[in-house]
Amino acid sequence: MKITLSRLSLSLLAVLFAAPSFAADNLAVVNGKAIPQSRAEAVIAEQKAQGAPDSEQLRAAIKERLIGLEVLAQEAQKKGVEKSAAFQTKLDIARQSLLVNTYLQDYAKAHPVSEADIKAEYDRIKAQLGDKEYKVRHILVEKEEDAKAIIEKLGKGEKFDDLAKQSKDPGSKDKGGDLGWANPGSFVKPFSDAMTKLEKGKYSATPVKSEFGYHVIKLEDVRALKSPTLEEVKPQLKQRLEQQAVEKHVAELRAKAQIK
Repeated sequence: MKITLSRLSLSLLAVLFAAPSFAADNLAVVNGKAIPQSRAEAVIAEQKAQGAPDSEQLRAAIKERLIGLEVLAQEAQKKGVEKSAAFQTKLDIARQSLLVNTYLQDYAKAHPVSEADIKAEYDRIKAQLGDKEYKVRHILVEKEEDAKAIIEKLGKGEKFDDLAKQSKDPGSKDKGGDLGWANPGSFVKPFSDAMTKLEKGKYSATPVKSEFGYHVIKLEDVRALKSPTLEEVKPQLKQRLEQQAVEKHVAELRAKAQIK
């Protein structure tokens, strides 16, 4: 179990600035100075929030790390590190980061995402994805005349897989242009519009222009899209909406701020 300093730093700041406690529930006492149990609990809470299970192993690792930090902190104080300008600058930044993080956490708690919000987002994404997905291949080239030449060769019986070797798409050129199964929303609009109009087994009769170049598209198959249920994706949607709400709040505050 490895607990790094970077993970602990912000959690510890909240309690490091507090007055020392010599109560019976101290985690340990190092050279006469107590490490309060509350400090360990703050770090444990952060680790649990990141998915770590609360265990004796985790608590023992955190205890050892906090003792090590206290030993080093005491030595740093002896050397006068905290009086340096560099330390004070870093301390100001750390305080500000902790202040902001705590404020945003409180804001998210005060503005919870409702079940209706989550359901609306689920319905929006589901509608955007559609009810079908497509198995498609493509050949991407720089010039329109190159795409037309490929279409002409296909008309003469040359294999799509072989012609795909000249595609400038590195992810599919060595796989016969295969893009696998995907819904239309996964592609840029000109591509998806052309793809959904094709008959199964057919390729585009004219080059399809997009921001990436000119495509020759072949539709191999179509099937019904099996979307995850609302319950399966609810945690991710909730987190996404919370993040969006926080970002919107931050943008509003910045817009109101007088910045010179």
